[in-house]
Amino acid sequence: MRAYVLEADWDPRPGHRLSPEEVRTRKAIVASRVWRHPRLRVQEVPDPTCGPGEVVVRVRATGICGSDVHCVQVDAGGWMRFSGPVRLPVVLGHEYAGEVVEVGPGVRGLVPGDCVAAEGMLYCGTCEACRRGRPNQCPHLEMVGFSSPGAFAEKVSVHERHCWKVDGLPDRYGDRGLGLEVAALVEPLACAYNGLFVGTSGVPPGSHVAVWGCGPIGLGAILLARAAGAASIVAFDPSLPRLRLATALGADRALDPRDLARLGIAPAEAVREATGGWGADVQVEAAGDAQATLPEIERAFAPGGRMVYLGRTGAEAPVGLDTLVSRGAGIAGSRGHAGGGCFPAVIRLIQHGRIDPSPMITARYGFDAVPEALTRAGALEDGKIVVSQI
Repeated sequence: MRAYVLEADWDPRPGHRLSPEEVRTRKAIVASRVWRHPRLRVQEVPDPTCGPGEVVVRVRATGICGSDVHCVQVDAGGWMRFSGPVRLPVVLGHEYAGEVVEVGPGVRGLVPGDCVAAEGMLYCGTCEACRRGRPNQCPHLEMVGFSSPGAFAEKVSVHERHCWKVDGLPDRYGDRGLGLEVAALVEPLACAYNGLFVGTSGVPPGSHVAVWGCGPIGLGAILLARAAGAASIVAFDPSLPRLRLATALGADRALDPRDLARLGIAPAEAVREATGGWGADVQVEAAGDAQATLPEIERAFAPGGRMVYLGRTGAEAPVGLDTLVSRGAGIAGSRGHAGGGCFPAVIRLIQHGRIDPSPMITARYGFDAVPEALTRAGALEDGKIVVSQI
């Protein structure tokens, strides 16, 4: 079958010390410190097969994630921009939906023809973190498209425990193709759900919410916060198309920080003005630009406010701890979407019409145009770009 395979040079940055585990497994814990000169090309690879408990899924739709883009982008020295764990070579892509075409021995809940969306966090299920309900922190975690074969391919194999049926979504939209494209959005929406409702204390009805960054994760947070009963949502992004999407999906105000700067207004001041001086009860950092956003987030905290960090960056950022003390505020990190009921909750919200993420899809590309889709996604103007094989 055809698949887009990512390769790069194992070339640790000067002064970076590899752990013994990284040397043994060739999996860089922080890819941007190790992998250099990434290359993506379409190749013929063996068809996936089913082991015990596994299914083969014919991929119908795959979303372009910012992490995919960062895997092919480089810094001034040629090192990969993605700051998560990566083992190469690997088939790229992790936000996908499709049809089950083959089932392995022991599969109980799926049959050929079922439409599924699949988690990309392949937790072991037996370590203490998994058994304590922390599958996204599994020390044996493999990640689809980064250290395990991904979905910019014709087919992918996956254990059934990571699959969730989405047969109701084509029915919901009255269009099988659109339904499967929306199903590919379940993964990024589930990441936002995990951050808002599993990793932190949620969005109590009547909360003031600020979302920093209106890419797919930020847009998903807006959808979910509105569905949860947020009193107001203020969103920030430098892209006018994304600001328009933010408004369409439920933000009360969508602001470009550069426009505010020209007026001499800091983003935190805009949050306070929008909330009658109170500040934001819940804040979402989805920009992956903590050096720029965290100082404003600190100033925008309501008493007892909470911020969840969903962006990724290899850079460190200053945090004013005294602000957290004086305001009784908190910052939490959140990775992934496994466990916590994230996938089934998002699927139900879509199927029952509580959220409609379909406007997030602003561009579609065929399988042969994956490189062009990644280039377009790097411009940071779209909601969600989908690669369709329908």
